[in-house]
Amino acid sequence: MKQAVLDTSFILTCVKQKIDFLNEIKFMGLEILIPASVIKEIKSLSEGRSGGKFKAEENSKIALKLLEENCNSFKKIFLPGRNTDKSIIKFAGESKDVVIATLDREMKEKIKNPKLIIRGRKKLEII
Repeated sequence: MKQAVLDTSFILTCVKQKIDFLNEIKFMGLEILIPASVIKEIKSLSEGRSGGKFKAEENSKIALKLLEENCNSFKKIFLPGRNTDKSIIKFAGESKDVVIATLDREMKEKIKNPKLIIRGRKKLEII
């Protein structure tokens, strides 16, 4: 089964735009992988420790609750390294067929793998 690795920006944007990303991705036939460091980033944002805006804090609380309630819908993975983005980029380089779900422009440019993006504010698409 093909796999999709989700990053923080992707999850938070899906929550903000009310996209049922967990079901959509499973419907695409992909196994969902979420790095532990992404969950940690979302938790940090939900506690307001990153100096983010109130809405980001609210969305991250919703995302965290969603992930906790649907923990059987995805696989938590542990990637080495301190920087989440660099860890995902390295993982993508080692696993050429894994789909990367990100909205981060810099990551999209560095990763050669297929990417899962949000098209038209409501639809997920692999490019």
